[in-house]
This record gives sequence, structure tokens and C-alpha cells, in this order.
Amino acid sequence: MRSDIMKEGAERAPQRSLLKAMGYTDRQLKKPLIGIVNSYNEVIPGHIHLQSIARAVKDGVLAGGGTPMEFGVIGVCDGIAMGHEGMKYSLSSREVIADSIECMARAHCFDGLVFIPNCDKIVPAMLMAAARLNLPSIFVSGGPMLSLRSDRGEAMDLNSVFEAVGGYKAGTVDDERLTYYEENACPGCGSCSGMFTANSMNCLTEVLGMALRGNGTIPAVYAARIRLAKMTGERAVELVREDLKPLDILTEETFENALTVDMALGCSSNSLLHLTAIAHEAGVSLDLRQVNEISEKTPNLCHLAPAGHHHVQDLNEVGGVYAVMNELAKHDRLNLTLKTVSGRTVGENIRGCEKRGSEVIRDYDAPYSETGGLAVLFGSLAENGAVVKRSAVAKEMLRHRGPARVFDSEEEAIQAIYGGKIVSGDVVVIRYEGPAGGPGMREMLSPTSAICGMGLDKEVALITDGRFSGATRGASIGHVSPEAVNGGTIAYVRDGDMIRIDIPGYSIELEISDEELAERKRTTVLRKKTDLKGYLKRYAASVSSADRGAVVE
Repeated sequence: MRSDIMKEGAERAPQRSLLKAMGYTDRQLKKPLIGIVNSYNEVIPGHIHLQSIARAVKDGVLAGGGTPMEFGVIGVCDGIAMGHEGMKYSLSSREVIADSIECMARAHCFDGLVFIPNCDKIVPAMLMAAARLNLPSIFVSGGPMLSLRSDRGEAMDLNSVFEAVGGYKAGTVDDERLTYYEENACPGCGSCSGMFTANSMNCLTEVLGMALRGNGTIPAVYAARIRLAKMTGERAVELVREDLKPLDILTEETFENALTVDMALGCSSNSLLHLTAIAHEAGVSLDLRQVNEISEKTPNLCHLAPAGHHHVQDLNEVGGVYAVMNELAKHDRLNLTLKTVSGRTVGENIRGCEKRGSEVIRDYDAPYSETGGLAVLFGSLAENGAVVKRSAVAKEMLRHRGPARVFDSEEEAIQAIYGGKIVSGDVVVIRYEGPAGGPGMREMLSPTSAICGMGLDKEVALITDGRFSGATRGASIGHVSPEAVNGGTIAYVRDGDMIRIDIPGYSIELEISDEELAERKRTTVLRKKTDLKGYLKRYAASVSSADRGAVVE
């Protein structure tokens, strides 16, 4: 076993002495040492219950004949960090998490790993670490939060609160109603209940072959989640004995499957940012143009919130991710021969997983749309691409042309939106919020929710070199690359410039002449942040552009 280098032989008596200081016995030390990577904390509702998941995983490891050894990693709550400088630390924390796991796993010679994530950046960070380390690894998340019905019969989630704030600013929601959403929209533990970033990535762990069935959809409060954790722990020991590793699973074809299911599910736009980064760690190249090729031939079968009124618990009830995969497989849209952590192939995993009904998961021949849930736009405003969650865009906004209203920060844009300065037809441009320019590529749920809450989501578009929450709906186009701080065209847009958006045509254009753009580039001084300190200073200096996954080399 890999751990033998740390624990076998007379010369390792000092190491064994330290292990025995924690109560480990000789018999335990002869078994496979399974690292339990737990992101539990008392800050994030998606993680508040992960101690119980970890306990179940340990029970499974013990039942399988291994020795569990738990350690923790940090986690940032995007919702709590939203709308202030804390959001700069959300995406950037992904690299800290991956690096810290690498440090722990390499330093302590684990034979295998069980990863317990749940929320936005923690899931992809752990997948990046798994690919980098290439030790036998398996995932089990904390599961999604439940969505409850309001007193008006609507299914609520965190987005309901954000949009209520927009209504409050517009005068359509009073204090009492805002408090009602505040106290009822998030009823308990789990990752926020729509097909937002956390649940998108947890669902994709199943498609990537790195988790067992149900990992993305079984609600946090169900006993089935505890049973899944026990099975995951037991399977982790078997993976060590079989020597089945992440890079045996995370192949180019696996990422093509992931993009295909991403399109069918209508996942968060952030999923492209993370899949690109995970693929980078796995040595697989993902070209954003490939996304559009897959989207063109993959129907959008699910309209989970924010695209529709269904939530992840509803997807779970009708068969979950495997049912979506099975529907795609019937039409030869997936590679079924690929390996997974279950020890079976994709095809063997999903065999017989029929969807129940045709509302939450539409029939392949009667989809919500003929094309996938995400699109990547290219053009003079985004030479290297910009991402939009097409399934959450109103039909009226799939094509739009309007004047730019330009802001150099999220705060400036929110002030203008709440101040009633954005009108029908406008294209809000928020720049200097990219991976390096922000730094940290903040999510823009506050301005997009304000636009929706004020009833402008079918009349106003928003473009940014930052990114959007998976809860965002409307014509919200993010990840504009190159970003402003690196001299991307978005840095040279001025108020009143006409911008043309054609989502079905995958294009986004700034309608000025080449000569005018060249003159602006010659005379415009790019904004550089000079007051950065600590981690953000190091991050800004080394992070790549969004089209490359915002990875740190």
C-alpha cells in the first residue's frame, strides 16, 4: 500500500509512535488508510451537517476493512459573501482548497480519499485535487436543501429572497413580505435547492463517474443520504484494492459526457468555468467552442430553478441524474463504455433508470428547447468567449440590441439599478470584475436579481467579465474574455455604444468601427488595482482568464 512508506519498517517507528499517540492500533495501521476530506463548518448551511455525513462515511470505511482519518478544508458561502468584498474570496478559495488537500494527502501518504463537499467552489476544488493527486478517490456531498411552498403556493429558494429585495426597492414588496421570504425560503441544511452552481457540480460528479447514484439529488435531510455516505465509505476501500484512480475515469470522453448532461440539465454557467479547470488538472483540453457544438445537438430536458419552478428534490423524485442520462443514452448521446467509481461502466450504471413522468425530465423528442441550457458567445466584445445560461433567458431576450450603460464595479451598477437609472432596452456592462481584475471574479446575483425584482428581466441585458450565480436568470452574460484588466474589448466600451446580442447565433458584438476601437485602445488607461495585499495580490498576479477556467499555474 502507498501508506507503507510512512508506517512500515523499523525506521518508521517514530511515525508509528505519533499515530499511536492518537489511539491508532497496530491492526488499524495495517489496513488501507483512507483520508476523509471534510468541508464541515458552522458558516455554510450546505455544510453545517457534514459531521453526520463524515460519521457515516467512516462507518462505511470501517465496514470495508479500512482505517478512516479525517481532516478538514475551508469553505466560503457564496450567498453570504455576495454583494461585498467577501465575494472576491469565493472563486479564489477554490485554489486554496485544492492546494491544501494536495498538501495533506501527499504529506500523510493516504491510500485513498473520500471527498465530502457540498457548495459552489468546494466541489470543483475537490475534483481538481482528486485529478491532481490521482489516488483512488470517491465523492459524497451533503445533498440539496429542500424547497418549501410559500403561503401563495410558489416553490421558494434563496433566489426568492434576492428577487424580493429587488421588489422591495421597486416598492412592490413591503417589509412584512420581505421578512416572510427571509425566514422561509431556506428551511434548513443543504446546498441551495435549485440547479444553482453547487447542485450543478454535485450532479456532474455522477456524470463524471466520481460519485455513486443519487449524490447530486438526494436531499440533505433524507436518511438515504446517510446510507449513500456509508456505501461511499465502503466503496472507497474497494477502490484502493482495485487501484482504480481518477485519471482512469476522467478522460476526454468523460468530459464530453459531462458537457452533454450539463446541457440537458440546464446547469449553472459556472459549471463551464469549473469543468475547464478540472479538465486542466486531468490533462484534458476543453475548448469553449466545443460547448456550442454539443449544445446544438443536445436538447434541454430540465427546467429546474432558476429556469423553471422545479427544484432538485423534484429531479430526485423522478429518477435523478441517471434518469436524464438514460434518456440521452436512448438517442446515442452518451459514451456508455467509460469507467466509474462504482466499478461498472456508465452504461451499466444507468441501465433501467427510467424517468418517471415527462414534466421534470422531458422526453428527448419533446424538450424545453432543441438546444442545450448553456451557450458560449463569441464576437468583438468577447474574442475568447462569454457564457450565458440560455435556458434561463426569456425568449424576448435571446436576441437583443441596445445602448451600453457602463460601470466599473458591481456596486456602481447596483446603485444605478436601485436608483431607477436603468431603463428598458439598456445593456448593463459591469467590468473590472474578472479573475484578475476583481480580483476573484465576483458573482453578480445582486444586480441580476435587482433587475428581475424590478420587472426588467425581459427588457434589460447584463454583461460582465465577472460571473453569475447559478441562481441568476435573464439575459445575463458573464465570463467575458479577455477581461478588462487584460485589455479585453469590454475595457473600451462607452455609455451609449450599441451592443448586439444573438444567443441562438452564439455572437456578441460591440458596434463600433475597427478604427474607433483602435483609437480607444491607444488613449484609454486600464484600471489596475494597486492596493491589493495578501492572498488576493498573489492570486491576481497568477490567475488565468475565465475561458481557461481561471486556474492558477
